[in-house]
Parts: sequence; structure tokens; C-alpha cells
Amino acid sequence: MRDTGRETGATIGGETGTALAERLTQAEREQTWANQRPRDAATLIVIDGSGRVPRLLMGRRHDGHKFMPGKFVFPGGRIEPGDRRMVAAGMLDDRTDAALSARVTRPSSGRNRALALAAIRETWEETGLMLGSKDYGPPDLEIEGSWADFVREGVYPELDALRFIARAITPPRRPKRFDTRFFAVDRAAICHEVEGVVGESSELVELVWVSLDEARRLDLPTVTTVVLDELAARVQAGFSPMLPVPYYHMVRGVFVREEV
Repeated sequence: MRDTGRETGATIGGETGTALAERLTQAEREQTWANQRPRDAATLIVIDGSGRVPRLLMGRRHDGHKFMPGKFVFPGGRIEPGDRRMVAAGMLDDRTDAALSARVTRPSSGRNRALALAAIRETWEETGLMLGSKDYGPPDLEIEGSWADFVREGVYPELDALRFIARAITPPRRPKRFDTRFFAVDRAAICHEVEGVVGESSELVELVWVSLDEARRLDLPTVTTVVLDELAARVQAGFSPMLPVPYYHMVRGVFVREEV
């Protein structure tokens, strides 16, 4: 895929891409911290398309968190070393691999794969939902941490089930900065669940399945409202993996939206 890095004013759910970028620019934030390099991170939007209206899985963060306390978010977090070692069934398709590699200083299919796996692992850690397949038997791998749970349950994460739908980088001079890739997956990819992961002593204190309209009425970070509008536009356009992927980042104090 050709990396155009093209800034776009395409219409997204009645708004232009430029208007969505402006929404991010206008969000209240302090930018007074020492600047730092954004950390690679990934988020997963689980979509239940079994009913008449698609529903999304969202979790409310604990009020005690310094980062986005009390906000409803999608599960996600930064890459960990095990994400680069974990085995998986299936591969990211060429289009997805190319979009993940676009506008990256040192593109690597290995990092792209680790980002997808990070989204799956974080979803397991934060929600108790394990995505993948038990059809292949247990992964033949000795590994620590949360991926050991996948090995024990005989679950291979499946990368080809994921769709890359957006990317956003936290502005400079924030206390935490992430270069976040947003993936989406159908709820049918869940093959194992455990209770008790979500609660008052956990990172997420509540899980809800909500429609897009219901999600917009929750207490959301601004970037999540933008991603919801991008997701709605993709669903309306047929949710093809060939659709361009929006990329939001700040340039000279203003957010821009590019397509990759």
C-alpha cells in the first residue's frame, strides 16, 4: 500500500474529518509536562453484531486512576515483552500490515503483530474475555504472565479476526503519551470467559454492552468519541478491511486527520 499520509476532509457521520480533528484540538488539556516519546499501545473494540443493532463492549475506569478516572473506555494498553513472543493462529492481512506500518519511523511486521496481540491480551486482563480458538490444541510455548493463561486454556489468539480501524497519538507535553492503534473484532471471536475480573478493586469497575448511540451518552474521553464516529462511518461503508485508516496526531498545536 502506498503511504500517502494524506490529510483529509472526508465526511464522517455528518461531520468532516477536519471537524473531528478540531474536536480533539479543542478538548481541554494541560500541556505543561516534559515531553516524552509516545509508547506503542493498542485498544480493542469488541462488537456484538448478533442483534438488530450492533453493540460495543465498554468498561468504566476506576475513579482512583490518575489517567482518565471514571471514564468509559475500550480495553487496551501498551505493548509488553510477551506480546512479541506469543504464538498466534492466522496472520494480519497485507492491507492491515501496510496500514500499521504507514507513518512509522521504523516499520516492522513484528511490531504490528505485537500490537494486535497486545490488544487481545489487554482485553483478557481487563475483562476476563479471551479471544482466539481452541481448535488447534494448546500453544506449544513456555511463557509467563497473562499469555500463560492462554496456553493453559488451550487458546491460540487469532490475528486475522482483527480489523485495524484508527490510530491516534497523545499530544506532546502530556503526563502520559501513547501511540494507540484501535482494532475491532466480532464478539464471536470470544472462546473463553471468566468471572470476577471486573470490580471495585480492578482497573475496570463495570462492563456494559451498548449501541453506538448509547455509547455516545456515556462519560467518554474525547478521542473515544472521535473513534466511535469513525467506527460508525466504517460500518455504514461496509466495514471492508480495504477502507483507509484515519490517523490523528498533533502538528504545531493542532490535530490533523490523515488517511493511511
